[in-house]
Amino acid sequence: MTILPLDSVHVPLPLDQVDLADLDNFTDGVTPWRMFHTLRHQDPVHWQPEPEPNSGFWAVTRHEDIARVDRDAETFTSTRFVNLEELDDDQIKKRASILELDGVRHRAMRSVLQRQFGQSTINQYADFLRGLTATTLDKALAKGSFDFVADVSADFPINVLARLLDVPPEDNQKLINWGNRIIGNTDPEYADVLLESEESEKYRDLPFRSPASLEVFDYGRELARQRRGGSGTDLVSRLVNETPRDGVPLSAQDFDNYFLLLVVAGNETTRHTISHSMLALIQHPEQLARLQEDPSLIPVAVEEFLRWASPVYHFRRTATRDVELGGKTVREGEKVVMWYASGNRDEKVFGNPYDFDVTRADNDHVSFGKGSPHLCLGNLLARTEIRIMFEELIPRLSSIRLTGDVPRVRSNFVNGIKKLPVEVTLA
Repeated sequence: MTILPLDSVHVPLPLDQVDLADLDNFTDGVTPWRMFHTLRHQDPVHWQPEPEPNSGFWAVTRHEDIARVDRDAETFTSTRFVNLEELDDDQIKKRASILELDGVRHRAMRSVLQRQFGQSTINQYADFLRGLTATTLDKALAKGSFDFVADVSADFPINVLARLLDVPPEDNQKLINWGNRIIGNTDPEYADVLLESEESEKYRDLPFRSPASLEVFDYGRELARQRRGGSGTDLVSRLVNETPRDGVPLSAQDFDNYFLLLVVAGNETTRHTISHSMLALIQHPEQLARLQEDPSLIPVAVEEFLRWASPVYHFRRTATRDVELGGKTVREGEKVVMWYASGNRDEKVFGNPYDFDVTRADNDHVSFGKGSPHLCLGNLLARTEIRIMFEELIPRLSSIRLTGDVPRVRSNFVNGIKKLPVEVTLA
């Protein structure tokens, strides 16, 4: 059985062995942290070559530099795309979502759904979320031995998403599979067509170059057709019936890309955070015991869960002018990549950053971004889902242990766990 060697994640890797573009470096749960450690200490703004057709990028790995890039949309724009793939102007026009906007239009597009993800609205979901959590856990824990990812981490957030979209629960697995196929576009187990393959050129105008995007578009368009002109309050109804604050209605393409983003982002981040958090509690039984003894610590622990999990490794920006960053000269047009996961282990910000500590105070993690106009729209919902999940789960457990390997998604974008086989003893 493969268990994460916790004592090796902060052992530096020689700088000449660091390669953030090699996706195979992101499958063992150890090498990424070793690479980040080396870069923070030896070359915190590091030029990373990439295989063609990409041109390389600046890897930004310190907390303070990540915050600087994330806050300065004028110098570091999202409009040239936020993933590592380099797109031409025509592709950008077709594929741009709210993530690839800055300024007035970005704020206007956020405004359409901002209220739905605000604290007052999220509070109204609390009873529903707690009931849904109990249902998920009742089914999973009764098995004794099960895959925590499939039966808990993936099941719970997708049910929440189904409620927000007002789609039937029987569509849940379809939504999960779409997310896997789209976000997992570099993993042979998930992808219909691997991003780096020649075949992907057929799908160059689709999000993540994934054929699954077409299925998501068709599904969303049918929902839009049914709800256009209605009085519904679900996310789809809001998108088709409300005009952004700038007075420019969403185009059909805007809707497609916004809806796809909801399907993907509404599941992946929370799912992987819950999985990583459970794995961390298994590997740090003393921390699980602290939460069992004092459940009032769980809201604080949620922030440590998010820091520890770092479910999204990075987001990209593009320099709009020549600029100095971390002692390096970044040229106009060059890619600048914020490695949030590295920022979450920065020793200048977090005491003993490789310790998993559910009582950690002043947890200034960057898992949702740092002071950015692009701060994750669903961050309050994610925090609430994670808190309620562990408030309901931890009192039910007497013990939990791993029973098999913990494979990870082959990706330097999403820090995902595919399977987490466990055996539980109930309290």
